[in-house]
Amino acid sequence: MNTDHYPSRLLEAATSEFAALPGIGKKTALRLVLHLLKQDLADVEKFSSSVLRLKKDIKHCSVCHNISDSEICNICSDHKRDHSIVCVVENIKDVMSIENTHQYSGIYHVLGGIISPMDGIGPGDLNIGSLEEKAAGGNVHEIILALSTTMEGDTTNFYIYRKLHHHPVTITTIARGVSIGDELEYADEVTLGRSISNRTLFEATFNNGKPR
Repeated sequence: MNTDHYPSRLLEAATSEFAALPGIGKKTALRLVLHLLKQDLADVEKFSSSVLRLKKDIKHCSVCHNISDSEICNICSDHKRDHSIVCVVENIKDVMSIENTHQYSGIYHVLGGIISPMDGIGPGDLNIGSLEEKAAGGNVHEIILALSTTMEGDTTNFYIYRKLHHHPVTITTIARGVSIGDELEYADEVTLGRSISNRTLFEATFNNGKPR
């Protein structure tokens, strides 16, 4: 039961919308709404317009599935990048984290999640088919599996390996500088950068160097 007493239904409605965002409680939501009320109308309109444009005009790169302003993102369209190396990540935040290390010059493939039966996410819900097409195309020489070192991340890594290992590509994984159970976005840039630079063959993570 809601025991908060708002002097305005408009204030209550706006606060409820902000509180629906992840990591935002009712008190923080109210503080944000009251802050907006103090701003000039032009500033609030600029704020709301940017959110609407984000939702209406944002695209996903047709090559790597990263968020983009155009059909092909800036990374995939950059001829200075090494397009023979593809780094597989869970989401857009991981792309940003790796880019911030300045230790990687290849391109990416965003899965859009990881396999998690508890959350109802299976292989068919992820961008794995297009990754297999890249592996079979002959232009990619190395695929780096850079998923979170959680049980779900390891399960997804293994599934992808089983789908790709018969293709003519080298499959590597980031070094375990990122602690077990960590998500990439929370790793510091130096640790993440070293994990990418010191990546190892994925097969080496199995017993006796062979898949189970």
